[in-house]
Amino acid sequence: MFASLLSELARVLDRSGIPYMVIGGQAVLLHGRPRLTQDIDLTLGVDASALKEVCRVCREVPLQLLPEDPEEFVRETNVLPVLSPDLKIRVDLIFSFTPYEKEAIGRSISVSLEGYPVRFATAEDLILHKLFAGRVRDLEDVESVVARKRDELDSVYLNHWAEEFSRLPGKESILPTLQRLLRSN
Repeated sequence: MFASLLSELARVLDRSGIPYMVIGGQAVLLHGRPRLTQDIDLTLGVDASALKEVCRVCREVPLQLLPEDPEEFVRETNVLPVLSPDLKIRVDLIFSFTPYEKEAIGRSISVSLEGYPVRFATAEDLILHKLFAGRVRDLEDVESVVARKRDELDSVYLNHWAEEFSRLPGKESILPTLQRLLRSN
């Protein structure tokens, strides 16, 4: 179910020229320990000004827009929640606009699903996304990825961006949390 939806979404995004990467629970399944996930999270390499094109992609897949007023919702959240009506799978399309997100999408890795290459966040970028979100579940996911990929992780890249994020108000704990998790696993 998830693989077919991801491959179809990737096809349509690629045809539309919209860069993307899979993050969230689906990426944890690739890089960490298996866990239950009921949705798909995609970071899009476009900002909210591309909403009309993203809505066209949704119609083609097809995905149902969940907000009553998508423009207002995206303006407030930078996220467009949609639903596959056939599969009953929610997809969060996250609009990106930072240099970090652009770099992360450029570093994403290709994984063949249903015979089509789907772009997934690297283990490092998944860790950074999860640390930024900072919920208990996210930190458990980081532990899972670090435990599985420890010897493969680019610690220079991780530390660079964790240090950058730690300069943001309310995110000061990202770098110390990363360093603690890298030492403890």
